[in-house]
Amino acid sequence: MKKLEGKLPLLAFVVAAFAAVAFTSPKDLDPEYAQDPTNPAIWYDLSNETPGDDTYRCNLQVTDVCTRSLPDDMAPAKKNGEFVINGELEEVE
Repeated sequence: MKKLEGKLPLLAFVVAAFAAVAFTSPKDLDPEYAQDPTNPAIWYDLSNETPGDDTYRCNLQVTDVCTRSLPDDMAPAKKNGEFVINGELEEVE
């Protein structure tokens, strides 16, 4: 029994590490793209971006598609609104 008690902290650490990895989903698995409002040939990868004052936002006052699941006009919409660029964003090549 004492052998098991000595290994409990290690077991707790292993379980915590497993839970942290298992329940954290990377943003790359949920891609999100937006089309440049002035140049429709340019698409931005927003997968690792958070909307904000220094990135982008979706203006909900305008009925439009803000972001899509793929860099394509026909791809399913993810967020509605008008896409507004507030800073430097990664372009899709």
